[in-house]
Amino acid sequence: MNHTLRRLALKGALLFALAPALAGNLSAQENTLRVSAIPDEAPTELQRKFAPLGKYLEKETGMKVVFTPVSDYAAVVESLATKKLDLAWLGGFTYVQAKIRTQGTTAGTAIPIVQREEDAKFTSKFITADPTIKSFADLKGRSFAFGSPSSTSGHLMPRYFLQQANLSPDRDFRNVAFSGAHDATVAFVAAGKADAGVLNASVWDKLVETKKVDTDKVRVFATTPPYFDYNWTVRGDLDPVIVKKLTDAFLKLDPKNPEHAEIMALQRASKFIPSKKENYDGIEQAAKAAGLLK
Repeated sequence: MNHTLRRLALKGALLFALAPALAGNLSAQENTLRVSAIPDEAPTELQRKFAPLGKYLEKETGMKVVFTPVSDYAAVVESLATKKLDLAWLGGFTYVQAKIRTQGTTAGTAIPIVQREEDAKFTSKFITADPTIKSFADLKGRSFAFGSPSSTSGHLMPRYFLQQANLSPDRDFRNVAFSGAHDATVAFVAAGKADAGVLNASVWDKLVETKKVDTDKVRVFATTPPYFDYNWTVRGDLDPVIVKKLTDAFLKLDPKNPEHAEIMALQRASKFIPSKKENYDGIEQAAKAAGLLK
């Protein structure tokens, strides 16, 4: 056998030997569900909230579930579009951004599958530690903190409702800050870094219940009308069998079931209900009206 033939034979033997390992690697990757969430709270809190849900989804789908926190809202949207994620916890506005970003991509247009019943009538709370602030009118000339620029409940919908009340944050407030997350907004207001701020009602309620906010100092002075918010979204080309397993798993969750109680408490959900893209048409219109979407 000449040198070239020997080299080809060795290469073939090596590939033959590696084939099972490569196949195993591929099948392990295919049997992994990659999950993330918008970073609307501290990364450690997101991990804590997801841990029991991840174990439950592993049991229900037969797949390994890996949760990867991301640095910002845009990273979740991009990861769905580039197939780095299979399932993501999104706010209403982030879902709209994901829907627009994934249209026409090989990942397929993102699909919302379930939402908490609470997300069909979600609200935001305007907070302050300043006793002279009692209404939207008192915000003129003051400093104000939103959450993340891409947050539905920490920016988009509060901005929209302020505009409905003839207040423009950019024109009427002394300065506008973005804290990055709901719990950070409370910290901003409590520390006097902003005269007032806004965050989602669910995080506010959790901070009050766990005594992580001094309600003698920081108080709610206004609440928005209800709107659709959070959902669990899959990338558009995810295997329909997996999508059905995931949907069924969420819809089966029951806080009265002792095995589900911790999951539901951490998700702050009474139950999960089916979601659909039409639920977020109002969010898309509000984003356009607020100048946050072209």
